[in-house]
Amino acid sequence: MRTFKLTVAYEGSDFAGWQSQPAGRTVQDVLEAALEPLGRCGRVLAAGRTDAGVHALGQVVRFRTTAPYGPHVICGALNARLPEDVAVLACDEVPQDFHPTRDARGKIYPYLLHDGPLRDVFHRRTSWKLWNRLDAEAMQQAAAVLRGRHDFRSFQTSGSERKTTVRHLRRLEVVRGFEGCPDFVAVELEADGFLYNMARAIVGALVEVGRGSRDAAWLAQVLAACDRRAAAQTAPPQGLVLVKVQYDE
Repeated sequence: MRTFKLTVAYEGSDFAGWQSQPAGRTVQDVLEAALEPLGRCGRVLAAGRTDAGVHALGQVVRFRTTAPYGPHVICGALNARLPEDVAVLACDEVPQDFHPTRDARGKIYPYLLHDGPLRDVFHRRTSWKLWNRLDAEAMQQAAAVLRGRHDFRSFQTSGSERKTTVRHLRRLEVVRGFEGCPDFVAVELEADGFLYNMARAIVGALVEVGRGSRDAAWLAQVLAACDRRAAAQTAPPQGLVLVKVQYDE
């Protein structure tokens, strides 16, 4: 039995999320179908179960096989079979005990906001369109409240039980000018792990600050409350991208 690690990209708009389910097209099902002729053994595992509409540029997937093919052949064969909204960027043979979820040491997500006066037709599926200009500087200042190790229970949607809701948010930056365009604001998040919908809940709260509805003191109160009802709306999925899963070198 051989074990392989895939780095996978997908545009999540037309998927019902990563995880296989009775109804709806999922990334897991599409990838497993492409792997079937290569002698896949068992189900594939991913570093994270992205929700419907969420995208990835660096999802990490493990699969096992008894086939004799090398990584280059597997990568080419998969890309020949996968639909146009999924691509395998890299394939590496790894030790048998590699586990994409347990072995992960962190994840990086950017979230893209568009607050220009007109629709951006090319980013409509990869950003949250807001019709009022955000104060990105105020958002960046308020972000300091959330950086560090905290109990992020207020930023977790129910539906996924965890042993602890404490996470270390290593980086949280708000930057205006994505790809040089002043009508985009990128929220960049890096943590040792994310709770269910945590990244999108943080973005939703920061947008309230950017709108001028709330301030940094409110954000501190939300964090201390440890209650999802204290926070703002969860940002929609289409602006979120899993760009990297971090492992020990």
